[in-house]
Amino acid sequence: MLKLKLDRNAVTNCDGLSRRHALRVGATGLIGGLTLPRLLELQAKAAGSRKATAKSCIFLFLEGGPPHQDMWDPKPEAPYEIRGPFPPISTNVPGTIVTDQLPLCAKIADKYTIVRSHSHRDNGHSTGYHYVMTGRKPSFADGDNPVPNNEFYPSIGSVVSRELGQQGALPPYINLPHPMSAGGPGFYGAEYAPFVIDADPTQPDFEVKDLSPPGNLKQTRLSTRQKLLAGIDELERQRSLGRAREMSTYYEKAYSLITSADARKAFDIHSEPDKVRDAYGRTQLGQCALLARRLIEAGSKFVGVDAPGWDVHFNCFPSLQTDLIPYADRAFSTLVLDLEERGLLDDTLVVMMGEMGRTPRINAQAGRDHWSMAQTIIFAGGGVKPGQVIGATDKTAAAPSTEPISVSDLLRTISNLMGIDADRTYLGPLGRPVPIVDGGKFIEQLV
Repeated sequence: MLKLKLDRNAVTNCDGLSRRHALRVGATGLIGGLTLPRLLELQAKAAGSRKATAKSCIFLFLEGGPPHQDMWDPKPEAPYEIRGPFPPISTNVPGTIVTDQLPLCAKIADKYTIVRSHSHRDNGHSTGYHYVMTGRKPSFADGDNPVPNNEFYPSIGSVVSRELGQQGALPPYINLPHPMSAGGPGFYGAEYAPFVIDADPTQPDFEVKDLSPPGNLKQTRLSTRQKLLAGIDELERQRSLGRAREMSTYYEKAYSLITSADARKAFDIHSEPDKVRDAYGRTQLGQCALLARRLIEAGSKFVGVDAPGWDVHFNCFPSLQTDLIPYADRAFSTLVLDLEERGLLDDTLVVMMGEMGRTPRINAQAGRDHWSMAQTIIFAGGGVKPGQVIGATDKTAAAPSTEPISVSDLLRTISNLMGIDADRTYLGPLGRPVPIVDGGKFIEQLV
């Protein structure tokens, strides 16, 4: 018997599906007049039928869990211990409200879409991070993992790197201002690991390390060394030495960066006018968002920005009001406007989210705790229909009151918008096929 999938629908910080339907086809190969070859042809066409609308993705990850009810999903009719201190304000889209902590985003709500019904069941920081980035539940306990913590399953950034490849000198997949803890390549291997900018772009002396050879090493000597290394690598490849082959990948990436003027130019955030840098905000998130725009503009395919600090358990509202939400408000709104002004927004998907939301009820320490059952995701550009609110939560913002959007839905949607067949499989270390996304459905309302 042959089993054929016919549809794609599925029936940290403080921590110190069912399966898709299948149809069994008999040896006769006939289903209502369809021959098996014809069925396979239709299936292949369906898998590749969605046209790519995004050439690249900027993924702003608010690590720790941004409070959805204090930002994008206000509940003004709820009691204070649920709604919190931030009143709602109108946006430039009639009927859509956010809290008063997002005044800049409120002015451009017609340029992005709010998804209020994202939900999953992993309440841990590192485990939730892993789940969101890979679409798979982790095998480790929260807080007990190494970094990066996805040793088996690849992250969405590594998927994009493998499927879309490198164009030009810049790596297709970049993390900043440090590694995303679940952003690794898993069993895909080092070739699809992110290039990590482990430095703070707000600092006056910010530079990307190792982009230039040592001062006493002339280009001729550098070229000679590269040729010698290439000869050694070829020998080791023939011997199938795994570790040597892995290191060869790193050397090749490093050499292409060192010798590329375009790459050095893209990383040079100091060349941006002060007016532009001020517009993004002289904060780590703001300057990382600006640098992400420069990298996408220069040819990178997926830039993941890790923005920590959102694990607000204690006396959270002063920090939310002065440090966290205003920085995100300015960075996201300016990024969207800047991409639009440069003609890049239509081709660039921007996603902003965290690994979870926060509890509906304010705790005894005037903070909010972990709450993965409800969260808001913001989408802009890349073929997304703007000005919408998709989904809703109940009157306490505790759970979706509409059909939940799952992690697999999210990753399938990002993949499909970028022209990636989410059902494509690769053989894992045990020789078993592993799909890019396990289940889920495309969020049709987005487009």
